[in-house]
Amino acid sequence: MEKLNGVIPPMVTPFQRDGRVDERNLTKLVQFLTERVQGLFICGSYGNGPLMNLEEKKGVIDVVAKHVRKETQLIVHVGSTNVRDSVELAKYAEGAGAHRVAAVPPYYFHHTRESIKLFFDRLVQAVRIPVYVYNNPKFTGVALDVPLVQELADLGVAGIKDSSFDIMVLANFVRGIKQPEFDVVLGTEAMFLYAATIGVKAFIPGLGNAFPEICVDLHTAAMNREAERALALQWKVNALRDVMYLAKSTVVAVYALLKIRGVCEAYPREPFIPLSDQECDRMKAELAAGGFLG
Repeated sequence: MEKLNGVIPPMVTPFQRDGRVDERNLTKLVQFLTERVQGLFICGSYGNGPLMNLEEKKGVIDVVAKHVRKETQLIVHVGSTNVRDSVELAKYAEGAGAHRVAAVPPYYFHHTRESIKLFFDRLVQAVRIPVYVYNNPKFTGVALDVPLVQELADLGVAGIKDSSFDIMVLANFVRGIKQPEFDVVLGTEAMFLYAATIGVKAFIPGLGNAFPEICVDLHTAAMNREAERALALQWKVNALRDVMYLAKSTVVAVYALLKIRGVCEAYPREPFIPLSDQECDRMKAELAAGGFLG
């Protein structure tokens, strides 16, 4: 299996004001991103996946698969509270042309390590495309470690998306998983330069929804070992993240940034609350002051 390489935004799902999936703006966003990045990660945390039912997620997969370029890696997050829904969605994603699927460990209940292994074994056995485990302890309450991920790799799990925001956790996955083909992917733009120095070649940046260009520039500089340029770009990316945090939710911030950049205008799903016009104006002013618009 070829490992992931490049910028793979965790694409937000545009909704209408009444909460329905906004297919028109979803199409616009896919078309905007597929021309600029190497992949799309859909129906995950930024994609409001846990806020959608199974049929809605299938509809999102259909729209994205229809409009994404063939060379763009399509990764569908299929994590849920239970095996049945995750397996059904993984099979659907494979049938729609997805290149890979990923899943957080089953959440809400506190499952044993054996239950987590069973969950991923069912996914691996259900599809022929690679299955990734998604480490997001802040959201799931489950912090994956090297011994458990090694056991998942032994079951056939092909890689991990790590959103621990801990460089040592990431480094331990890179160093500790014994299969050389096991793929370790960074789940944030906040520290890609550091991740690249230990061999990580792909990252999944929320910021990449609205500012894919700077994320691609960072990836290129880091892969080319242009140390000074890569560091300057990493600081610039982190400055953009500071602007995102004005919204107190990076998910909500992305919808505002997409509107400010003129990519599309849509809403997150409730109970997320979109930014007010005044909050958007403040964010736009901060972006302008930082030289990010123009």
